[in-house]
Amino acid sequence: MAFEDLLEDPVIQKYLHELVGPKGMPVAAAPPDGEVTDEELAEELGLELNDVRRALFILYENDLASYRRLRDEDSGWLTYLWTFEYDKIPEQLESEMERLLAALERRREYELENEFYLCEQCGIRFEFDEAMEFGFECPECGSSVDAMENTRLVDAMDERIEELSDELNVENTEIEA
Repeated sequence: MAFEDLLEDPVIQKYLHELVGPKGMPVAAAPPDGEVTDEELAEELGLELNDVRRALFILYENDLASYRRLRDEDSGWLTYLWTFEYDKIPEQLESEMERLLAALERRREYELENEFYLCEQCGIRFEFDEAMEFGFECPECGSSVDAMENTRLVDAMDERIEELSDELNVENTEIEA
């Protein structure tokens, strides 16, 4: 995928937005070719320097930007020259999807292994042990808590796990119950 196509992809746009937020998005969405200083970016994009620095640091933390420092011989001031490294985005998105898949599989297992009770008034959900400890009454409002069916939730997780497994091209052995 070409660099320009990468930035046009809505999934990648959303990923960058999630990382840097709305104030940092102008920095992330239009990276210049080659090296650039934070001051140059702030001026070019009409942004506050602190917002640019925050976005650059977040990109750096996520291996999407790097910098090199130059020290001015006369003043001793440091200048940071930033380079964007968006070629790593596809593999990072894949890692995120793998983490999500693992988390969904753990949550599905938790949902299947536990019995839940719900207070209709407050919308608070309790595990069986908690419900029993409270005498099957909500500690917030005193209403009785009733057994909760979580089949729809588990089914939704199964569907998402299957989609992620297909996208990641991995065999899913979890959903065979």
